[in-house]
Parts: sequence; C-alpha cells; structure tokens
Amino acid sequence: MKPLNLAAIMAASCLVLSACSGSQDSDTSPSETSETPTETTAFAAVTDDRLNNAAATPAEWLGYGFDREETRHSPLTGISKNNISDLGVAWTYDLATSRGVESTPIVIDGVMYVTSAWSIVYALDAKTGEELWVYDPGVDRAVGVNACCDVVNRGVALYDGKVYVGVIDGRVEALDAETGDLVWSQVTVDQSKPYTITGAPRVVDGKVLIGNGGAELGVRGYLNALDAQTGELVWRFYTVPNPDMQPDGAASDSAFETVGNVTWGETGAWKTDGGGGTVWDSIIYDEENDTVIFGVGNGSPWNQSLRDPSGLDNLFLSSIVAVDADSGEYKWHFQTTPGDNWDYTATQTLIIATLPLGENGADRRVVMQAPKNGYFYVIDAATGEFISGNNYVPVNWATGLDENGRPIEVPEARYAEIPFLQTPGPLGGHNWHPMAYNPDVGLAYIPAQEIPQAYATDPRFQDNSTNWNTGADFAAGVPQLIPSEVFKFLRSGLKGRLIAWDPVAQEARWTVEHEGPWNGGVLSTASGIVFQGKLNGEFAAYDAATGEELWSADVKSGAASGPGTFEIEGEQYVTITTGWGSAYLLSAGGVAAPQPVPPAVGKVVTFKIGGTGEVPDIDVPLVEPTPKADEFGTEAQLAEGLIHYARNCTVCHGPFAVSAGVLPDLRWSAYTSSTDAWKGVLIDGNLQSIGMVSFADVLTEDEVEAIRAYVVQQAHNSEGIEDAIASEGGAP
Repeated sequence: MKPLNLAAIMAASCLVLSACSGSQDSDTSPSETSETPTETTAFAAVTDDRLNNAAATPAEWLGYGFDREETRHSPLTGISKNNISDLGVAWTYDLATSRGVESTPIVIDGVMYVTSAWSIVYALDAKTGEELWVYDPGVDRAVGVNACCDVVNRGVALYDGKVYVGVIDGRVEALDAETGDLVWSQVTVDQSKPYTITGAPRVVDGKVLIGNGGAELGVRGYLNALDAQTGELVWRFYTVPNPDMQPDGAASDSAFETVGNVTWGETGAWKTDGGGGTVWDSIIYDEENDTVIFGVGNGSPWNQSLRDPSGLDNLFLSSIVAVDADSGEYKWHFQTTPGDNWDYTATQTLIIATLPLGENGADRRVVMQAPKNGYFYVIDAATGEFISGNNYVPVNWATGLDENGRPIEVPEARYAEIPFLQTPGPLGGHNWHPMAYNPDVGLAYIPAQEIPQAYATDPRFQDNSTNWNTGADFAAGVPQLIPSEVFKFLRSGLKGRLIAWDPVAQEARWTVEHEGPWNGGVLSTASGIVFQGKLNGEFAAYDAATGEELWSADVKSGAASGPGTFEIEGEQYVTITTGWGSAYLLSAGGVAAPQPVPPAVGKVVTFKIGGTGEVPDIDVPLVEPTPKADEFGTEAQLAEGLIHYARNCTVCHGPFAVSAGVLPDLRWSAYTSSTDAWKGVLIDGNLQSIGMVSFADVLTEDEVEAIRAYVVQQAHNSEGIEDAIASEGGAP
C-alpha cells in the first residue's frame, strides 16, 4: 500500500474553494486490490459468541457501541473518581485527512482499528499508537458532493479475521485484519444515484449489515445483509415502496403488502425521487429475539406536501424497524414521526436495556431512542409496542404524544408559504452523536441540542430542482444583510447539553449546560464516570450520578466522536478521534462555530492515568479575512443570489456565507475576484479533481454571478460579524 503524503494533504488544504462535501486533501492512490476471498486467519478471530458476550472481555471494545445492546457502557474501573485527576495523554496519532472525524475506535487483541474521512482505515498498536497499516479505498473526491453531512465515516466492524468498512461511494469492503490487504469489495448501491455510506457496519451470524445515505438528494433507502466471506447479497429490506408498489423480490415485500403500501399516496415527488428512508446509522442486534433492529431516516423530499400530497404516514420513514436476523423478514415497526415533514430521522442511537416496566414492576426488555424529533421513546423489544415517551428538549411542533406514542402535532408545523420557526430544527434535538446507558444507575446520557430552523415550502421546487431535494426554502425569513447584533442573537439561541435521562420516569435526572451547542458522543464506565467530547475541543468527564465535572482536557480540535475505552496490561485507556467537520459545522457554519478555523489533520487522542504526552497545537494559518472584489449587483440580483446561495451553498459553506472553517469561507475566496474565475469553478468544474463539482446542471451563468454578488456583499458586511465571533472565544 502506498503511504499517505501528509505534506501534500496540508498544502491542498490551503485551497480557497472546495465543494460542499469535496476534499481539501490531496489525492491518494488506492491500495492494490483483489476480488478473491482469502482463507480465514486466526488474527482478530472475532466470533458471534465473542460479540454476544462483550462484557466478558471488558478490556476490548469489540463493536461500534461496545456490546450488542450498544450501551457504550464499559465494565472497566481502572480510571476512577479517585484517580481521574491524573488522567493524561498517552499518545496521539495523526489521521491523514483534514475533514470531519466521527469514528469510534475498535480495539481487539491489542490492535486499534479506526477510520477517518474518505473512508480511510488505520490499524494501530493500541498501547503505543504505532501505525501498523493504512488502507485507502481511493475514493473519487467528486462523490463528496453527494454527502449531505461531510465525508465522514463512523467506524468499522471486525469478524473472523476481517475488517469491514463502508466506503463513502457506496462500496463495502473486507480487509485482512492483520495486513490491511483487500479481501473483497462489493458495490451496494446504484452509483449513478447520489447514495453514500458513512455508517459503521455490524456483523450478525456471518452477515455484514450496512445501510446508506442520500435522502436529501433523492434516493430510496434500504438495509443490506451481505455474506461476510464473499460480500454477496443475502437479503435486502427496503424502507419505502417502489413507485409501482409492486414486489421487489426482497425481504421487505411482505411488509409493504401488509402494512406499508397503504401509507403512501398515488402521486407526489416520491414516485420519481425515491422517497428517502435511508438507514444511515443505528443498527443493533437483539440476541434474545434473534432480531435486527434499525432506524430509518427522513423522506425525500423532506416536505411531505410535495413528496406525497395524500398526507398519509409514509412507512417506514422515521421509524424503528425490526426484522428477522436470518431472513430479513419484517417483524414489527414503530414510527416516531408519521408523515415526516422536517428531516426528523429515527437513525439516532438505539439501545437495548432491561427496565422494571412490566406488570408489578417486572423486568421488560426494551429499545430506547432519543431521535431528532425531540421525544425520548421506550418501546418493547419483542413487539415494538409503545411503552412511554416524553420530550427531552423543548418542542414546539407537537404538544405531546398520545397513548400509542403518536405525536400530537401543531397544525402550523405543516408549513406552507408562511415560514414556521420550529424546534427542533433538521439537526435535531439529538443527532448522530452516540448516547450511552449505565444500567447501574439506570440513566441514559443524551448529547442534546437546541438548534431551531424556519421551514417554508420552496416555491421553486417544481421549476428548478437542485442537488438538495428537500422541498423546503432555506432562504425563508433570511435577511439579505444580517446585522452583527442579530448574528450574536442567533448564536446565543443555539444550545447544547448533556442530559442524564431516567427512561423509567421519563425525565431528566441532571443536566450539564454547555457554552454553545458543541456536543459530542458519550461513554459510560462502571466506575461511575461519563465522558463526553465537544466541538470546541473540550473532552470532559462527569460524575454519572450527579453530573459534577471531574476532569477535562483540551484536545485542540472538534471532539464530536463517540469515545471508547480499553485495557492493556492492567492499564485502562480512554480514546477519542478528533477533527474539524461534520453536518453541524457545515450547515450551521460560523453562526454556530466557536470560531472558524482552518482544517487541520484529524487525530486519535488516547489517555491513561499518568500519561504525560501533549496534543500538538493546530499549525495552519487562517485565511486573511479580506474581500477580494468591490461590491456590485442590483437589489434584484442580490436577492436572487441569496436564494440560490441558500439552496445550493448553505449546507456546506454556512448560512450568510459565514463558514465554520471545514470548507473554505467563500467571502475571502480569490475566486470571487472575477466573473470568469467564479464561473470556472461553479460552471466549468475547474476544481472537480479535488471535489468541487460543477453546478452547471442546476445553475445558469446568471444565477452563478448572482451568488458571487451576494457573497461579495456578505464579505463587505462582515466586520461586525467577525468581531461577534472573535468575542465569544478562540478557536478550538
């Protein structure tokens, strides 16, 4: 395998313009590949029995959520409340990309397996951080434009001597765990459509389970089960019906015949745009019931009045679905948001637990979830029956849940031409950041947030479809020029918190309020400690029973990933991956960022008691915040530029053209200096090789010039905004 050129990567990161989800990293050559399966090796000999009994080997972190129940609760107690003040850096390792990092490291037999942006896989010595091998799947950076929420990857699965990774372009690949050599590669999507894979695979009984993403751009979602030895498809469960509502010859056929098809109308954009429902994150295995349970994402388009004017429930959008692990046949479902209209995915962390919720306080096996819509659900793991639910963050789109767990909607939330300012917004009350559950104290730990959004129907949806397929108008209620006082007000209204949630009482036991909505994933340990990282660079530990902060460290980059823990030679380690990126920083931009920063190489940062290492400082210069052109454009042109910027650029370069630094801040781009240079990027595709694809299929030259006029105007209006950002804290 070819080594990665970090110097070239950092040089490329200085480019002043990149695609929505394109790269600022240098191109790297793919490793040599083979399509022929190799013989099973004893190295990393992970079996179903080993995965089913993760608590019996607490020194290891065997799966994405630690155990099959994905509690993210480790039995280790070597790091305790008594010694945590001595927790220090054991080692750091530089990942070879400068984008968002969301991977939870897997640690087996003393080896750590971790991923970074662009689906690159690393094997490290878990004790020292020494690199053992690196595998780069050689992704064409242009596919990054299909990634709604950065070119991230949440990790790998290990089984029978192999490492399984989902690749951003829709491949699933199996690698030899000892050498990193490719064993097999399987394309799992129609690559002519805007599918992506960012989630971590799971393996159950010799089958690799993987979903996909892309509902924002118009695809049809499904969950695949692949043969772990060969990559061949074993079964597939679609989450929305095909346009003709006819059988697919898939495991989901009976489900649509009995409960699914009747929840969809005969007309609407779902007929041509796939309907959505991608399974982009949470997948768990319930061994007791031999059931695979997974969360389903939003509709395509988001706006149900455009997607399906019938107003029906649209199964299995925004649902928790259970299927037979062997055949993929439907067992049950619970829909958290019927007729999803707001990107309220149910793909957030699913956790299986045993709670005293049966008759006379008897134990009951349940599934818990805090999805985007703001309600915490407890449902029966065997049947999907709704047991209880309550809002864990402020909610204004519904007044509560009925006896069946169905939201009691506020009519205005079914938005039309008049914008409705809603909370939660599309980033949710809880997003992908993993939550955890401590059975000893009976609390779930939710990385929660408040990020409202104004929704309105996109009046141009029928006439001018775009890469983003939401049917919602992101420019609704957005001023053409934003005063610094308004900018400060918007930033102050974004909140983040760690909530210790009692799933039996359906109420918060304690809450830690963060300075800003910069949340990260959560780890729980048997010593009564909860670890959480934040996008502002803080990695902290709290008392699991009270929320008292016990310790914190500055990891000097975004720490949004799910932390993990492991033990080697009697020493417990805690580890987290860091990087500046993800959906939150792309779409919220400088409105939410503590301060825009240039992308720096991501890291693995690992701690132990008595560690004396340091996290290196970020060493990349900021771009000079100076307009590169004089203001120009008529009022009509500037207004048009705002609309097209909001529709095509906001989700990557930030609202009001204020970037968080993940991708270039267009206000300071040298390409804004001339019509030809700007057109060369947006129309001619001059930066296609590094991921900034052409928008010639969705924008005219006049519309592109209107966007330039708007961006230049924002640059000249930025003095107060930059002061507002700088006054609220430095870069992480």
